[in-house]
Amino acid sequence: MPPPRRSRARKALVIGMASLLAAAGVTALAGTAQAASTLGAAAAEKGRYFGTAVAASHLGEAAYASTLDTEFNSVTPENEMKWDAVEPNRNSFSFGSADQIVSHAQSKGMKVRGHTLVWYSQLPGWVSGLGASDLRTAMNNHITQVMQHYKGKIHSWDVVNEAFQDGNSGARRSSPFQDKLGDGHIEEAFRTARSVDSAAKLCYNDYNTDGVNAKSNAVYNMVKDFKARGVPIDCVGFQSHFNPNSPVPGDYRANLQRFADLGVDVQITELDIEGSGSAQAANYSTVVNACLAVSRCTGITVWGVTDKYSWRASGTPLLFDGNYNKKAAYTSTLTALGGSGGGGGGGGDAACTVSYSRTNDWSDRFNGQVTVTAGSAAITDWTVTVTVSGPQKVSATWNGSPSWDSSGNVMTMKPSGNGSVAAGASTSFGFTVMKNGNSAAPAIGSCTAS
Repeated sequence: MPPPRRSRARKALVIGMASLLAAAGVTALAGTAQAASTLGAAAAEKGRYFGTAVAASHLGEAAYASTLDTEFNSVTPENEMKWDAVEPNRNSFSFGSADQIVSHAQSKGMKVRGHTLVWYSQLPGWVSGLGASDLRTAMNNHITQVMQHYKGKIHSWDVVNEAFQDGNSGARRSSPFQDKLGDGHIEEAFRTARSVDSAAKLCYNDYNTDGVNAKSNAVYNMVKDFKARGVPIDCVGFQSHFNPNSPVPGDYRANLQRFADLGVDVQITELDIEGSGSAQAANYSTVVNACLAVSRCTGITVWGVTDKYSWRASGTPLLFDGNYNKKAAYTSTLTALGGSGGGGGGGGDAACTVSYSRTNDWSDRFNGQVTVTAGSAAITDWTVTVTVSGPQKVSATWNGSPSWDSSGNVMTMKPSGNGSVAAGASTSFGFTVMKNGNSAAPAIGSCTAS
């Protein structure tokens, strides 16, 4: 984040800053700063990053790359930096796919999280077959070679990943490293990592540690011990994979804070929340607000760009649907970050945001509802676009006055009558979409207010 700066230089500075903000997706009107219009830009205004997991194999897909480049300012290689990908044979390293992601990120000014150096899973077979002495040598060599290759390019490394068991034991997970090297392998991995790169943040990363429980307590106690003894640990990653059976815990924020109080940064590293509509949107807001409430929560990474490539695709857990349409969860996330998909319509501080939910679903059609919420000032009029993807067609609307483009796929909705909405208040309109074999959610455009 550029520091604030000072007569003659000020005019040039203002112009330069306006250019930088525009490049980052932040819009401004003369004399009135407008909210950021992308996830990355909105997070940056809060002193944080907003990233996503990236697969090199999808970077050639135009919609994937465009969404990535527009919305995010940090990336995590999904699988390309794991042990089986970069060292499939002992001391024979293959960085091609990971390099592709890092180069793409650097060309777009994005940060990169390194994921991951020591993990029990996705290990090539040769690692498990080593004796204790050889395994220690191989582990330290792997950390050294990979970190040296990316030195200066990685802002945070998941040095050790998922080293604790699930359940109520708080015990370490069985793995080649734990079974042959013992509890000390985690400390050794962090000390080796620090010796290679003194600038990168060194993180421990795990799942099901999002609330206070036996597993998170065990991680907490390890981190507390490391800090007391000077073991180099800078951050703790909370994967935050949620679904109806494992919801966002009520003590999520408090749990992040207790780790931060140990003197480490906390990062939300693999966020995805199964569900849809307003419930999913509300859960995303909860997570974002928790991070924003903890000063040492430095950033959020969602585990994928689009639902169609998610490891939990059937649960539609991400911010963009399979057609890269922004979901209600996207809007709630952007709003929680302080951003807005809409802008002023010449009315000074006039602004509004939108959220979408599917209210009914049948085999041949579904009903959608768009909620328009005024910003900090009252608005007197608003406009929202709704785009369906063929062969879908909108067959009915209510609580608004629609007009259509020549394709019949883009509906521009305005108020039917009085469009006044008080500051912070909401109104809504609805519509029926005939699926015609396509049940994808419509793309809801930004809200324009006056």
